[in-house]
Amino acid sequence: MVKVTKGFKELVNEAEARVTSLSATEVDEKATETGVALIDLRDIREIKREGTIPGSIHIPRGMLEFWIDADSPYYKKELDDAKELILFCNKGWRSALAALSLQSMGIENVSHMAGGLEQWQKDIGPIKPI
Repeated sequence: MVKVTKGFKELVNEAEARVTSLSATEVDEKATETGVALIDLRDIREIKREGTIPGSIHIPRGMLEFWIDADSPYYKKELDDAKELILFCNKGWRSALAALSLQSMGIENVSHMAGGLEQWQKDIGPIKPI
């Protein structure tokens, strides 16, 4: 077994301290604004099993940095008009880490939804089945 000296919880806490976290209610209010892209980072199996937030764009966590960068051969043109990115996952852990990664790429208008899809379902409710 590899020795972990800094666990995922500490990494997530550090990311949370450095990125903007939005509540599910704040995300619901912002999601329809022009230029706001709501990005679902979850695995396709999670999305097929649980559905997603209406209007969100699926970008798997492992491809995020490649799909966001216009210089990448994997860039997604659906992001051409995006001025602000809001990331979410299931619990808010992956999205906090991902938002920090995008900040390190120089993206200033990036945030994540605290509590993820689980919190969305508690506070807002409806998701879109796939």
